[in-house]
Amino acid sequence: MPGVCHPEAVKAEPEPDSKQPQSADGGGPEEGGPKEGEEEPIAHPADRALRLAENAVYTLAGALLAGGAVMVLVAVGYHLILDIDEGVEKSITTALDGLLLVFILLELLAAVRATMTEHKLVAEPFLVAGLIAAIKEIIVVSLGAKDTMGKDSPAFDDAMVQISVLGGIVLLLSVATYLVRRKEREPEEQEEADAA
Repeated sequence: MPGVCHPEAVKAEPEPDSKQPQSADGGGPEEGGPKEGEEEPIAHPADRALRLAENAVYTLAGALLAGGAVMVLVAVGYHLILDIDEGVEKSITTALDGLLLVFILLELLAAVRATMTEHKLVAEPFLVAGLIAAIKEIIVVSLGAKDTMGKDSPAFDDAMVQISVLGGIVLLLSVATYLVRRKEREPEEQEEADAA
């Protein structure tokens, strides 16, 4: 009907979104500011510099661990040859102690490598290093307690307490390592179940 304005025919102008910053002329959103999900431009060079510094520190730590492992390995071989005259058992015990230390250093080196590649702290190599260290101490304490075995000596009792505590630590670290590995395998198992 002429002269009658229907409400449907009137299109209201869209209201400007109050959440978006307006430009200086009021014509629309400001294009110069950071969009949602983007970082400030100044954060990129700072993040890059910190990441380079972090990688440099990890590289230095890894080099020191690798160098220390090689030095201990050379010392173990050197003393194994020289101390063989003092008794095979003593030289083998000393060599075993040194080799376990090499394994600890290598596990820590693996932890550094995993941290650099995955950019997150990986717990499993530290747990394995703790396991090796506890087993190493059990061997050392057991060999030291051998001389006092069968005697009513406080030193033997102390050695048995230490071995019991270290055995408990080995058990706890083993359980923790199993749980960590199981948690890491869960996404792969879920993907295989979804694919099946």
